[in-house]
Parts: sequence; structure tokens; C-alpha cells
Amino acid sequence: MKYRWLPAPPQPLLTSPLAAQLKISPLLAQCLVNRGFSEPATIETFLRPRLKQLADPFLLPDMDKAVARLLGARERGESLVIFGDYDVDGVTSSTLLLQALRALGWQASSYLPHRMEEGYGLSRDGVENCLKKYPTSLLLAVDCGSTAVETIAWLRERGVDVIVLDHHQISNPAPAAVALVNPHNKARGEVLWAIVDVSPIAPDPLPSASFVELCSVGLAFKLAHALVKQGREINLPGAAEFDLRPLLDLVALGTIADLVPLTGENRIFVSAGLERLNSTTRPGLMALKQIAQSPETLGTFDVGFQLAPRLNASGRLETAEESLHLLMAASFDEAMPLAQRLDSQNRERQKIERTIAEEATGHVRSCFDPEKDFVIVEGRLHWHIGVVGIVSSRVLQEFYRPTFIIGGEGDNWRGSGRSIAGFDLAAALRECDDLLVRHGGHAMAAGVTLHPDKLDAFRARLNDIARRTLKREDLQPPLRLDAEVKLSEISLDSLAELDQLKPMGQGNPALQFYATGLSHQRPLLRMGAEKQHVKLWVTDGKTSHECVWWNAGKGSLPVGKFDLAFAPQINDYNGKRTVQLKVLDWRPAE
Repeated sequence: MKYRWLPAPPQPLLTSPLAAQLKISPLLAQCLVNRGFSEPATIETFLRPRLKQLADPFLLPDMDKAVARLLGARERGESLVIFGDYDVDGVTSSTLLLQALRALGWQASSYLPHRMEEGYGLSRDGVENCLKKYPTSLLLAVDCGSTAVETIAWLRERGVDVIVLDHHQISNPAPAAVALVNPHNKARGEVLWAIVDVSPIAPDPLPSASFVELCSVGLAFKLAHALVKQGREINLPGAAEFDLRPLLDLVALGTIADLVPLTGENRIFVSAGLERLNSTTRPGLMALKQIAQSPETLGTFDVGFQLAPRLNASGRLETAEESLHLLMAASFDEAMPLAQRLDSQNRERQKIERTIAEEATGHVRSCFDPEKDFVIVEGRLHWHIGVVGIVSSRVLQEFYRPTFIIGGEGDNWRGSGRSIAGFDLAAALRECDDLLVRHGGHAMAAGVTLHPDKLDAFRARLNDIARRTLKREDLQPPLRLDAEVKLSEISLDSLAELDQLKPMGQGNPALQFYATGLSHQRPLLRMGAEKQHVKLWVTDGKTSHECVWWNAGKGSLPVGKFDLAFAPQINDYNGKRTVQLKVLDWRPAE
């Protein structure tokens, strides 16, 4: 077995009544229980997400202050600048706010920092360059700013008010912003979260009232919603006619790309936003879909692996300005050259990433000792810091160890880490503080800056911490399985019912099942230029299904009687739809 199988325990005492009351199959009921749902009313809401379920945006901390300051700026004819981030969440947030604010009468500009020259967030260099280009007394920081204590204090001294709209952790002390619209801002939000809203927007907002699942583009939509709502009350020109729904394509795009949980309001945003994406008339997205050769109907996978990487590419290598211009393009003729350049930059990014990944994994393979190496740390001069996070993920996927990939030049190298369950990167980095110039992040992902001379000591320290923290079984990747099924339970009809769980992603994972006591119905078939893929046909004696095992390589293949872990899918070929099982792992049958 490649994985440590973790089947969800059957819970018939919960699933049987739910199945009967909701008129759903026991299998769907089991999958819902696995995802934390046991109340019929909550399940109904989850299975049928609607925009009318969105909570009042004024339940967010400091939303009232942000709206008041923005309305004051509009009344006085005061210009403002949106200071964003260079990833897809930052770019879609900036685009959404530019479009909404300009349509409602604000004088708004946008600034995205340069990854290499200015770094992430409200850096002093970035802010100074922003103000040189767009002199202003009001700066709206989006997808950043929650820890920018010094920069916001410096701006305040110069008469620049800052509104922060962000979903990242807040520093202690918090920055002295005019408004800190952040779901983690509990100091200002606890009272609001306890309010039961009686507005027509959300009859029962409490399940979503903490908003902690939102990323910045979701918060940007909430700010636009708040401005429209308040604007209608005070007869703000344009507010009564302004339709927020066309902005949902941006919300879905940024939310999926930022890998936040597709639960709570995110599930509503992505469900409605995918419909908008699939029928979008936004020239930039139409061009991007054409360049990416996207399917006619986009799902979360297509957005995450086709559209998002192309929008991310420019920000990873230099600046995300072209991604912003693409989303703001007024015509298809204007958008297509931008989409082509982003596609070219994405290919360049892939080439850089592939080279670094091959160098890193090759070196690890040559000296990896699974008994001793609990953490992988690789660094090299000139490795591009814009792709080290992606490479960390790829190395982790192969070796299943917490991984840091570090690169750069000069005295300060920068790196990005990814972790496994059971190893808190942020806590581990605090124990390495004396070896690092700076560090930050959370349990599963973090960033570091260090002198190259400290690389070996950093690797040794992290491994010492990991040996104290991790158990041997933690180093075998887990495979979470929703249920044991009979092959007859996986049919076109049952998959159509299970589709009610979509959109799937973080917090609502794709369905994975297992079946026991299977055998081969006919000889397997190797596919691919290097015969790296395998097609097999399995049976339990009554029902048979075709299976595909991507990148099976030359590893051990099922023989005799075996159990199979798989993800069910529909194969649509030449107009014929059939069930197909994507193989995840196998083991000998008991």
C-alpha cells in the first residue's frame, strides 16, 4: 500500500434517519455525515446553496467604519488607491473593487507590488512607489495589511488613512488602520457576530456569521454589497441599479485559486460563481478560457488547474499588472494578446519550476534516508523564489515529508515550506528563530528568509524538532475514504445524486471509496508514451467497472483477490457516458 487507509466509520444510527427524512441514499447521507453534517435543515442548505443565504455584510468587523470612510471620500471627491497582492486572490479582489467603486462614482486606482523588488504586502518600498504613482490620502489594502503595523503607522503620520480588507492572521498589536475588515478581528467583531440579523438578506446568518472561511475576494464582494446596501438607503446615485451578481465570476475564480474551504459562504459564492464563469461575457475570462482550451462547462478542477495558474504566472515571475489588465479588459481584441502573454509566462514558469523540481528531487533521491530524514530542506543559489512554494509541494508529494525549498542570491535567501498533518511549521520556525532573518506563516505553509550559511543548521534543527514531534506512521500519507461500497452502488444514477455535494475542494473533499474482494475481469492494459498509465477492468462477481490508474509506473499492480481504493468519475467518450474508477491505491484482500 502506498497510503495509510483511513475509512470513515459507518454510522447507520445517523445516516438511516437522514436518508429517510431527506429522501436521499444512505451513501449520500454517509458522505454528508463524514463532512460534519447531521441536521436535516443544515443539510438542505448545504445541498442547495442560494445567494439569499448570504449574511449581512455589516456583521463583519469594522465594515461600518470602512463604508463610512469610503462614503466620506466619495462625497468629498477624494481619490483612493487599492493596494492589492500579486496572487489570484489579490488580483480578483482588486478587479472587483475597481469595477464596483468606479461604477458607483469613486475615483479609484489600483497598485500591485512587484514580487522581486517590493515583496509581499504593505512593504515600505511598495507603499512609497504606490504613492509616487498615485498620490492619495486613502489607501485600501486588499489581501494584505493585517500585520503591517510599522507601514500603516508611517502612512498615518503622512496623512494617509488605511482601510485593511484581509483574511490573514492579525499581528499583536494590530495595525492602527481606520478599519480592519478581517474575520479574525475578534476584538472588534465579537459583538457583531452575536447579532441575529433580521434583514431580508439573510434570515438566519449565524452559521456563516464568523466569515472565517472567506478569502479576500469574498470579503471584497461583501464590501461591495455593504456599499450598495448603504448606498440604497441614502439614495447614492447608481446604487439602486447596481447588480452585484456579474462580479461572482471573479469571486469564484479567486476563492478556488486561494484554496480556502468551500464551506459556508464560500460554497454559495463558488456555486453561483461557476454558473457566471460558464456564461461569462467578461472579455478577459473569455480569452483566458479560449487560450487554456477549457471545457465548455468549468468545474473547480478546471478553474484551479487551467485558469488560476495562468493568472498567477505574471505575479510569480514579476508583476501581476497584466493579469489585472486582462480581467479589466473592455473588449475581446484587447484581452486576447494579454491572455496569450500570460499563457507564455505560464509556460516559462512551468519550465523554471520543472528545472528546480528536478534538481531538488534528484538531490533528495541521492541521499534520502527515510529513517533519519523527517524534514527536507533544499536550497541553491539562483533558484527562483517565485516558484519555490510550488516546488515544495511537489517534493512533499513524492517523499511525504515537511519540505522547505529555498533560493535567491546575495546574503538573504527566501524559501517556502509545506507541511504534513501533525507538524506545525509556524511553531517549528519559532524554535529556529535564531537561525532566520524572518519567518511567518501557519501550520501547513510558511515562508522564511535566511543567510545561506545557516541552511545546514536550519535543516538539522527542523529534523530534531520533527523527530520529537512526528511518529513513524505520520510519515505515510493518509488516504481518507468515505465508505466501503459494492460496485453495484457506483452507477450513473448514484453519481448524479452524489453530484449534489459539488462544488468540491478544500473543506469538502472529492469523494473517495473502497471496495473489497475484487479480481480482474480481463487482462490489464498499459497506456501512455512510457506505458506509465494502466487501464484495468475489475469485478466483484456481480458488477464490473473500468478503472484507470494514472502514473502507476512500474510499481506493484493488483494480483489475485484485492481491495481497491478509488475516486468515481464519469467517462464521456464519443457521446457515451460510462462509470470509470480512478485508482488511488490497492491492497491484498483479507
